[in-house]
Amino acid sequence: MQTDALFWDSLVFEGTDDVDVEGVTAAFGVVEVVARGRAPGAACPGCGCFSGRIHDRYQRRLKDLPLAERGFVIQLTVRRFICGSADCPRRTFAEPFSRLAAPHARFTIRLNHALERVGLALAGRAGARLAAQLGFGAGRMTLLRRVMALPDPLFDTPRVLGVDDFAIRRGQTYSTVLTSVEDHRVVDVLPTREAGPLAAWLSRHPGVEIICRDRAGAYAEGARRGAPDALQVADRFHLWQGLGRAVETCVAAHRGCLRNPSSSGLLAESTRMAAGRPQDDPAPLGRRAERKKAAHALVHELLSQGHSRRAIARHLGWGLNTVLRYANATHWQDTFRENRPRPSRLDAYKPYLERRFAEGCTSVTQLHGELLAEHAPVTYGMVRAHIATLREAPPQAPPPTVRQVTGWLTRHPATLTEEDSTALKDVLTRCPELATAAGHVRGFGEILSSRLGHTLPAWIDAVDASQLPGLTGFAIHLLRDLDAVTAGLTLDWSSGSIEGAVNRIKKIKRQLYGRAGFELLRKMILLQ
Repeated sequence: MQTDALFWDSLVFEGTDDVDVEGVTAAFGVVEVVARGRAPGAACPGCGCFSGRIHDRYQRRLKDLPLAERGFVIQLTVRRFICGSADCPRRTFAEPFSRLAAPHARFTIRLNHALERVGLALAGRAGARLAAQLGFGAGRMTLLRRVMALPDPLFDTPRVLGVDDFAIRRGQTYSTVLTSVEDHRVVDVLPTREAGPLAAWLSRHPGVEIICRDRAGAYAEGARRGAPDALQVADRFHLWQGLGRAVETCVAAHRGCLRNPSSSGLLAESTRMAAGRPQDDPAPLGRRAERKKAAHALVHELLSQGHSRRAIARHLGWGLNTVLRYANATHWQDTFRENRPRPSRLDAYKPYLERRFAEGCTSVTQLHGELLAEHAPVTYGMVRAHIATLREAPPQAPPPTVRQVTGWLTRHPATLTEEDSTALKDVLTRCPELATAAGHVRGFGEILSSRLGHTLPAWIDAVDASQLPGLTGFAIHLLRDLDAVTAGLTLDWSSGSIEGAVNRIKKIKRQLYGRAGFELLRKMILLQ
């Protein structure tokens, strides 16, 4: 028995000199150790007076870490001592085991530490499942209570403070996370994203010199009230993100410029050739062709000299209709009857049919009904013949979307593929306003990447003068927070570490599945 006691004393109670092991039993998958205190007495927690007079004894059953995949329980005999001081309000007190377990605890200190680590890593239900596999036998609420009982970590007031918000319930409830930008750690979490809590926190923690934040007005006001001497720095990521939204608004306002001329209501050249228009077929041969070619050249030469069509007809002795036919023909091949385009009552409605066909409406019956609703003098056969021509034409590439063009404008030109660069060049060629917007975007990108914050006012004036939708409003809005924006475009400080903290908070939120209150979420954020 003495050998067993020494073995378990060195294995289980290492460093605990005030406990003696009296026996060890193993049954039904549980190892049970019987132990008692070895000290002759203890100091009263009320007055500090030492006492060895025993009042009575009671048993404490403490769970400990599993041993060899078996549950481990300590059956501890605790003595109650009588305080001998007449002035002490306590009459009796329990024997303390501060290195083994906390008062009234059912777990040992080291098992409690293990449960705290499991709770911090996996929260409630997932942590309870892991604890069951490890043999700890702790429920989800036990783990969460262990986490809530942990003290907040101590920290020094950061010199560079990062401020950002995160969603408790997206679109409804938001909180604020405060981080130390220099060492990338969370220092506190505030329940709202209003100015008052931030100002109060800054007032309680003087010494903040630089505040990195987004451009939310509440954070700007809270920083001014709580730390008026601190330098506020607007985050460059949020500035570029705001510029992207402004560019998207500008591109959406010029959506009509994104379509190619061939897809904006006019047939492509291949479609026109299929419809019987002039094409690059071999020129007709023979004396008739030579005669028509010479007559076409003669008429157009006299027209270029300023003669009227009637004067040309009198001079050449031709009929007026003959001269008109040569004058109206762009090419001499057009003078052949089989090459001459014939006018149709459908000509005025072909752009509408082509646009509706490009939108995906290919039903002849539906298109014919739409034209009849507009009192168009067309027949079903006319519409059917034209739609058949459109079906035989090679498919046209769809025009770029607003999102695509916005991405081309806000990305670095070196990252664009050759196809994207060509498509962007075509769009900017068709739309001078978007070309101007592209110049402004490149200018802001140069200011941001080269830290040329002192040139920002000139950029704002240039954008204001161009009066582009979206971009002008973005530039004017920068004037409301000009000092912070200029500092963000000049200094190296940014909110990158804050965004990393927010990303980690999202992971913690998913572990809690939205059932935890703010206090538990705050504790998990601070201690992980």
